[in-house]
Amino acid sequence: MDWRSFLNSLREDVFDWCQNKNWLIRLPFLIWFAYIFVRSLQDPMYGSVLSWLNLGIHELGHVVLMPFGLFIHVLGGTLFQLAAPIFSLFNFYRQDDYFSICLSFGWLSTSLFDTARYVSDARSLNLPLATIFGNDNPIHDWNYLLDKLHLLPFDLGISIFVKVLASIAMLTCLISGGWLLYLMANKPKIDEIRN
Repeated sequence: MDWRSFLNSLREDVFDWCQNKNWLIRLPFLIWFAYIFVRSLQDPMYGSVLSWLNLGIHELGHVVLMPFGLFIHVLGGTLFQLAAPIFSLFNFYRQDDYFSICLSFGWLSTSLFDTARYVSDARSLNLPLATIFGNDNPIHDWNYLLDKLHLLPFDLGISIFVKVLASIAMLTCLISGGWLLYLMANKPKIDEIRN
């Protein structure tokens, strides 16, 4: 199957999926993600409720990847934190739940904003660090990783790049989610849009 036929098939599936869905019960989720986006852009230290979920998954990543050496163990927190919303994207795609795919992009965005905040702290070391083992001297993940990769002087530039990715993910959530809500609210017009 080529990309054009895949996209046409996906478009038809989305139109069919929207036919029997209620847009009003989904709207608050997009409003909430729009609020998170604005707050994240205004305040680099802002953390939404999802930041706590992201932190828990981050710490789980450290534990799971501990046997694979210190570098992978330290990197594992961020890997798991970013992999969880990406996994949810594919999971909801398999279930043909297109609005939840949009929300997964919003979750990914919060995770990327949290990562950007952590990366920007790599040299200043001002953020309080969490550890599940009660270590008195925890490793600052991004200080360690960027130092090992000889990229520590570029921490702020890397952080800005991650914020751009976070913004792209959130805009994907809001624009595609808004489009789906429009289709749900305008069911009679779907046939016009299809043509």
